[in-house]
Amino acid sequence: MPAIRAAVARATGQPLELLDLHLDEPQPDEVLVRMVATGLCHTDLTVRDTVVPPALPAILGHEGAGVVEKVGAAATGISVGDRVALSFASCGDCKACRGGHPAHCASFIDLNMSGTRRDGTSTLRHEDGTPIGGSFFSQSSFATHALAHASNVVKIRPQDDLELVGPLGCGVQTGAGTVINVLRPAPGSSLVVFGVGGVGMSAALAALAVGCTTVVAVDVNAERLQLAKELGVTAVLDPTTDDVLAELTALNGGVDYAVDTTGRATIVKTALEALAPGGVLALHGLYTPDGEGLDVAAIPAGKSVVSVIEGDSVPQTTIPALLALHEAGHFPFDRLITFYDFDNINEAIADMESGRTIKPVIRFPA
Repeated sequence: MPAIRAAVARATGQPLELLDLHLDEPQPDEVLVRMVATGLCHTDLTVRDTVVPPALPAILGHEGAGVVEKVGAAATGISVGDRVALSFASCGDCKACRGGHPAHCASFIDLNMSGTRRDGTSTLRHEDGTPIGGSFFSQSSFATHALAHASNVVKIRPQDDLELVGPLGCGVQTGAGTVINVLRPAPGSSLVVFGVGGVGMSAALAALAVGCTTVVAVDVNAERLQLAKELGVTAVLDPTTDDVLAELTALNGGVDYAVDTTGRATIVKTALEALAPGGVLALHGLYTPDGEGLDVAAIPAGKSVVSVIEGDSVPQTTIPALLALHEAGHFPFDRLITFYDFDNINEAIADMESGRTIKPVIRFPA
């Protein structure tokens, strides 16, 4: 049973605690991965700070990248020494999985947020043998080593930088996948993103990569809007000073596509109203009823609203595709990243919560 060091979420709203723990040996369908880096996502904090599973204390983290050290006997196609990204888990056998939509897996919650393996056993223990919640998104990557199910391991190329790969497992593929897999805008289309954090900025970059000629970023953070301009968006709007709806509807009667990452009801309503006839609004995040919001019955004829999970991605194809776009210079997601050493993970959390950092990535000691 390997000894590892992990950042433990012990209580709601409290800093993570670095502890020495024991991790199980891989079962036949699992692989042991030495972590090189992992992205930090708002989902990790949502789980820590609310009453959603898994129960605390637990090891969170779900955007891991590392090197395979051990392989279970039934984990085919994976070898010791492989460089891998870790993404969300899916059963592979339900209607959604068989149809190429694993993010809509019928067992998504059980496989990703139960705190245990698929068979209900724990992968992590305190030094005294007491079990602790793990298997978060079938990885729990806030640790020096992670056990992952073979199905959520994504092999990457030798030339890919593992320190950049981590955030592709969830946040970046969520934003980019929304554009590439779901909205699929034709070249020359217009698209607006409300909220340019990690998910929103990734959506904007993907829109530029696929040929949208008008890409608008809406946010209240001036530094993020400045970065969006540097990365190529055609316009930025601050709702505290700009009439967002008027500006967007002035674009040929509205925009073709909108992506909301805020989850705020009033912003969702504005996004819908800003669409041109035939436009599509993609929703992310937990819906927050912060006032008069979206009345589904009042959606104008010809406009559509779609709720997106994980960018409707198949990680084994989406992650390599995004890396190829990055290598070609068309998807500079590295500009969103700020690196932190593992010992400073709580500083990374504070910087993300304050808006100082768009996408923190935790680096583990070699």
